[in-house]
This record gives sequence, structure tokens and C-alpha cells, in this order.
Amino acid sequence: MLSILASLALVLSGCTPLQVVTHRVSASESTVPAGEYALDPHHWNVSFDVDHLHYSRFVIRFDKATAQLDWGARGMDDSTVRATIDASSVNTNVPLLDRMLKGPDMFDVARYPQIEFASARFQRTGEDRGTLTGDLTIRGATYPVTLNVTFNGHAVNPLTKQETLGFSADGHFSRAQFGLTTWYPAVGDDVHVAIQAEFEKGRE
Repeated sequence: MLSILASLALVLSGCTPLQVVTHRVSASESTVPAGEYALDPHHWNVSFDVDHLHYSRFVIRFDKATAQLDWGARGMDDSTVRATIDASSVNTNVPLLDRMLKGPDMFDVARYPQIEFASARFQRTGEDRGTLTGDLTIRGATYPVTLNVTFNGHAVNPLTKQETLGFSADGHFSRAQFGLTTWYPAVGDDVHVAIQAEFEKGRE
């Protein structure tokens, strides 16, 4: 099925297999045109993982999100991002647990349907990376969270013909801060956030 979809994408885009195979991205932020970029709805991932009885870290992902990136002329140093996650799209691969997470003891999606992040400050720690601090809002409570961000590269996507940027990010926060105390200490307080994201210029 994946090969069929890939072939179809090549035909629809007018792109040759050679263009895909030889595609390269630039690691330099200076090649990226300034402007507004939107999250590619098909190429992203946001997940939370928490300690589960000290056996493993249990992974919770979300299936619906949007984000807007305002890319500045100086790259990540003067860029901002806002992201919104549909809290009701939480997905643990366990339907009963999904319903419990959506309920009033956890995300309470009936009252707080969205999880939001708005960047506030970027501090560079390397040529292609830095720490991004912003305000995270869950269950109506807002606290600062810091993410370690890596710029993965930029190019015109050979399939979509759009200017495309790629990032990886991760960070930690205390779920108790946001009123998410159910099941503690069987489920740990420290939440690790893992993010993969592609942004496209010109997407409406």
C-alpha cells in the first residue's frame, strides 16, 4: 500500500523517482526564506511519555494538531511558533485508557478541548540547535516549558514543490503543575515531550 501511495504521489506531483532519490536538504538556516509556514498535516508527531510502575515509559500520542511558524530573517534566533493540539485526539492504543484520559480526572476535554504552546524565547546552543522556551497550556493552566530544538534542514520538497523545513524537539514538564495528578505515583509526574515536525511555506 505504501509503495502504491508513493507512486501515486510521484505521478500527481510530476516528480520523477530520480528527483526523490537524489533529493538533498540544506543544513543552513540562511537558505530559508523568511515568512509564514504551517505544519504539514501529514508529517509530524507529538507524543508524551511517562514512567509506568518503573517498568517502562508509556507513550501517549496525539493525532490532531496545527501549528504556525513565523520564520525570521535571522533564522531560529528571531522566529516564533504557535501550536494547538486537539486534546480529544489523544491515542494510547488502549480505547478504555483513551476515554479515561479524555475524562474530568485528566485532560477534561469537554471543558478544555485544546492543548496550546506559544514560544517566547530562543537561546542558541549550537550551529543548528538551541533551547526554545514558551508557554504551555493544559486544562486552562499555563506554565513555561523549555524544549531542546534541532533544525534538521530546508529545501523545496520534490513532491509538493513547497519550501519545507524540518525540526526535532524534546523537553520535560511536571504533569502535577497542570492538575494531572491522577494515578500518581504508579504513573510518574515527569512528562517527556517528543516532537517531529515539517513546516511548509504557502500552505493555507
